[in-house]
Amino acid sequence: MVTVVHRSAVTGMAWTTALGDDLHAVWKRLLNGESGIVELPSAHQLKNLLAAPVRDIDLKLPIQQRLHAMAVHTIQNLIQDAGHKIDATTWLVLGTSFGSRLDDNERASMHQWAQNIASEFGLQDRCISVSTACSSGSDAILVADELIRSNKADKVICGGIDVLTEAKRIAHSELGTMSSTYLRAFDERHDGTLLGEGAGFILLENAKDKKAYAYLIGCGSANDGAGLTAPDHYGRGASLAIERSLKQAGISASDIGLINAHGSGTPINDEIELHSLQTVFGQKNSPLIFATKGALGHTLGATGALETIALILALREKIVPPIVGLEKLYPFNYPLAVGSAKKHQAHYGLNITLGFGGFDTSLIFEAV
Repeated sequence: MVTVVHRSAVTGMAWTTALGDDLHAVWKRLLNGESGIVELPSAHQLKNLLAAPVRDIDLKLPIQQRLHAMAVHTIQNLIQDAGHKIDATTWLVLGTSFGSRLDDNERASMHQWAQNIASEFGLQDRCISVSTACSSGSDAILVADELIRSNKADKVICGGIDVLTEAKRIAHSELGTMSSTYLRAFDERHDGTLLGEGAGFILLENAKDKKAYAYLIGCGSANDGAGLTAPDHYGRGASLAIERSLKQAGISASDIGLINAHGSGTPINDEIELHSLQTVFGQKNSPLIFATKGALGHTLGATGALETIALILALREKIVPPIVGLEKLYPFNYPLAVGSAKKHQAHYGLNITLGFGGFDTSLIFEAV
């Protein structure tokens, strides 16, 4: 039984990705199964030179400047998409994992970079920064929704951003999380992830009388960190995050017809994620599952925001893009988007992100 008690309206969206920054053109490329992952030269010895860079923002800019420029560019596109409804009462919640920090000798605070971006829009006094590893973008949306639910804000720009840096590429090479071949989420041959970069932002508003792309109706988070990078092998945190988002949404697992999975392509993450989904949804429910990292790369702190936008577009258009790199399906009972775009009739969709340190976040959206 559906008893939704709160809806935050998504009234604007924008992204900057390795496939471009036009909202609908990028979506079309995703549906066509295209990928922005290319060979990106490095002065260091890496496990794999493949990555997904954003070509619209000059790759030669200093890292901190690229981070700033990408965020400002994407938020400007969001404001245009939302019909220029931003004013001094609007809040800004920005998520990133490390941003430019690993490579930046200035060592500015994690909040200062967010305030610098906020100042471009006169919002520096209503700015919140979030850094929860790969769940940062999703957690920024969760925080924004709580601001609206608690009547602290009527409008919030929220999302995530991260840029490719040499330190991140070296780190994932050394950690063993980088693929030596290609990012193949939920494929029998999966052997790791490939990094990307990008930014994704949405505008959340109180839902009353608002024309919207979709409605955010439930958020849930949990932490099951078993180490600095390793998740709990039983996926209890991910299951708990999903269950909490379902409870807040006032719906049951059987109502969810579509899931945008984390799909990082690392064997342990894929296995744990699928186990978590089976724990919550059981054997009778069969939501259609898709994932976008094979097309956009693993964009770290931006991934939850980019995947939220992809989920909303999938709910609106009643179609999901294929999982790029997935050919030999990992043993799993649920339908996955393999080979080509798949149509669906889902009314409720879920986005799940799993971050280093055990940060698990689940967001549920309702189609308009």
